[in-house]
Parts: sequence; C-alpha cells; structure tokens
Amino acid sequence: MTDASLLGPWLKRFLLEYLIKERNLSRNTQKSYRDTFRLLLPFLVRQARKSADRLTIDDVSDQRVKAFLADIEQTRHCGVVTRNQRLAALRSLANFIGQNSPEHLQWCGQIRVLPFKKAPRSTITYLEKPEMDELLAAAQGPSAQQRRDHALLLFLYNTGARADEAAQVTIADLHVALVPKRDLSSVTIRGKGNKLRQCPLWLQTIAEIVPLIDGRGSTEHVFLNRRAVPITRFGIHTLVERYVQKAAVKVPSLTLKRVSPHTLRHTAGTHLLRAGVDINTIRAWLGHVSIDTTNIYAETDLAMKARALALCEVSRTASALHWRDDKGLMSFLHDL
Repeated sequence: MTDASLLGPWLKRFLLEYLIKERNLSRNTQKSYRDTFRLLLPFLVRQARKSADRLTIDDVSDQRVKAFLADIEQTRHCGVVTRNQRLAALRSLANFIGQNSPEHLQWCGQIRVLPFKKAPRSTITYLEKPEMDELLAAAQGPSAQQRRDHALLLFLYNTGARADEAAQVTIADLHVALVPKRDLSSVTIRGKGNKLRQCPLWLQTIAEIVPLIDGRGSTEHVFLNRRAVPITRFGIHTLVERYVQKAAVKVPSLTLKRVSPHTLRHTAGTHLLRAGVDINTIRAWLGHVSIDTTNIYAETDLAMKARALALCEVSRTASALHWRDDKGLMSFLHDL
C-alpha cells in the first residue's frame, strides 16, 4: 500500500490547502466540508472494517457513497438539501484528488457522476411591513442593551446581511458621512467566499450605530454582547427570536411564521423589490452570485403578483352586434 492511496493525507491537504489557499472559501463553508467527513469516516470505518488512518481512496467507492447518503437521510433525517451539500463536498474532494493524482482519475469520475437529488423549492418566509415595524418597536428602550439590539435589528433590515456577516462587521468597515443628511453613509460587508460588497445605510441606521462605536478602535467589531465581546451569529439568532416573541403579543401573525435573522434578509429583499428597486441592484445589495436566487422574491410576493394581474385584467365590454344588425357597416357596403 503506497502513501498515495491513503485517504487521510489527501483529506488533510484538501481541507488545509485546497479549500483555504486555492479556493479561499469562507470559514463556514470550510466547517460544512469538515462536518461531511466527520460523518463519512465513521461510516467507512464500519463498512470497510478498518481504522480511519488505514482507509484508502478505493474504500470511498461510489456504492459506499450512495449508501452513506442514504444513511444520513434515513438515520439522521437529513433533508435533500443537506444530502446534496454532503455530496458536493465529496465531489469536490474527488475533483481535487483527480487533478493531483492521475492514477485516481477513474475513481474521480465515478464519484463526480453521482447525481444530486432534485429538491423541492420551498417558499421563503418574510415579514410584512407592519410586522417588521412592530419587531423594531419591540427592541426600543432606554437601556444600552435595547439600543444595541434595536440598532442591530435595523442594520439587518437595512442591509439584508446574513447573521454571520453582521457579526463580523468592524468599525473600519463603516463609512460615516461627514454630513449624513447630504452625503451617503455605507458599510462594507464580507460575504460568502470573502467577497466584499457595499451597502448604503439609512440615516436612522447610522444615527443609532454612531453612539455604539463612539470612542472605540477601528479594528473592533461594531456589535458587542453583554460581556463586551463580539456578538456571534448564534447570539443574533437568539436576539431575533426574543424580540419576535415580544412583538407577537401585538402582531399575532408573527406566531405563524418561523422568524430568524435570514427571514429579515428575505424581508429586505422583498421590500426592496416592492419599492421598485431594480432586480440586479437587489442582487448586488444582498450579495447573490446568481440573479436566479434574487428572482425568488418576485416569485414569492403575492402582492406584486396581484398588482400585475390587475394591470392585465380584461374589462367587461358590451357584446358586439351581429354584422347583419350593424347598420353602419351595411350602409358602407351598400355605398361601395
């Protein structure tokens, strides 16, 4: 058995070199790939009846990969989307090994042709304007924590940022206009794959953020938790859930929706579209790679569909006369 046939060294190179240095994938994507192999290796150990360190590339056969994917659906009750994410990680590993080890090209091809399952396209959840207004109102208050919470919720709604993106924003990422009412303030957001995008900030958003960052260093994170350390995406998730429960007292419709920080992202996209913002501008605003992802807001918004349908509605008109009863036409023909 040669070292080139062992799975372990290839896996380490893939995770530590390829994903980081060559692909420059985000930390969350790296963790997703890592978690795939944390599930796969114990499964292969049971199937091949050997230790993880002795597993070879050939032990990751296409049949075992199929069995692994079926297993996570049945025993872990993973959905089709998660199943496809695991397969994408395995196909990416196969591609990496195939590029660097010609003797494994046939194996690479067998893994890469494994098909993704077609996943049902679920509708997105977003908040109507009164629901969003009540959610923001629920966080208003005199305490420092309430001011921080309200600024964070407003920032999520303003920018459509993901929870992790909002958690990573530093003071240096903010561009605060010298004359806010005249000039435009903005923020630089680091999205998936460390791609940067600029988002404009409303006057109200920047007015609430400025007191939070007053007197602090440019390298510090904008949003801190109670212990004065950077808030995490999990902390943002908990914060949103807490204020949704509070707002639901006045707006019961919130209890019928599963609201998360990503719901506020969908809300921003839907409301921008309703305001007449161009779909390509929204794509850049939210950091979508494909316009197809942004189009889901147009497909989901029933209010916009209803308005479009109203424009196309045929008005009821009087039934046309039979040609024999049309005296004007008969006179015209008689005079020819």
